[in-house]
Amino acid sequence: MLDAYLWNTPNGYKVLLFLEEARLPYRLVPINIGKGDQFSPEFLRISPNNKIPALVDTEPAEGNGPISVFESGAILLYLAEKNQQLIPRDLAGRFDVIQWLFWQMANLGPMAGQNGHFSTYAPEKIPYAIQRYVNETNRLYGVMNKRLRDREYLAGDYSIADVACYPWIVPYRSHGQDLAEFPHLKRWFEAIEHRDATVRAYAKGQALSPQTPLSEDAKRVLFGQTAKHLG
Repeated sequence: MLDAYLWNTPNGYKVLLFLEEARLPYRLVPINIGKGDQFSPEFLRISPNNKIPALVDTEPAEGNGPISVFESGAILLYLAEKNQQLIPRDLAGRFDVIQWLFWQMANLGPMAGQNGHFSTYAPEKIPYAIQRYVNETNRLYGVMNKRLRDREYLAGDYSIADVACYPWIVPYRSHGQDLAEFPHLKRWFEAIEHRDATVRAYAKGQALSPQTPLSEDAKRVLFGQTAKHLG
């Protein structure tokens, strides 16, 4: 059994997308990050960076007891390698997927995340910061659009590279982007949006919590973290 610790955020949806696409048996363990569940001692033993998602595999391939994995990219790679799904077996194909997975982790996620923070959540609207991250998000959309100009998915067949990137494109409107400006990205986005596994994953994620504006208490929990919160 796989225990998936997550909340309905882009990084949380990555894991749900894989689990639903691969039709693996799993138990969903909600971690309400607005209430501070990510700082519980139990969760910190699994995810020392106090971030979701995290995964516990109670039946690893080696059979030597549970394995816990944190960081969404590492979780996707673990699941793909264990189940031989959504990743090629040949060396060139495998590393084509991995480099785009790393690209998402190092570029699209952090930049779009900062975009959302300064545009939506920051108590003080700083024009330079907002424009900086809106522009960088736009550049990254352009990278994906160019990549998808002559291929259906980022690295050949549908893979964990696409699974990693898709949830970070979902909030494109709030990130100040217009998909009409990126026709190849738009085609890719709509194809993934209508996959049965995507529909199931987002239905399960949205059932965790309604999409309402963050309370001031939740903002303090999410954006006021320091080392002292780690215990």
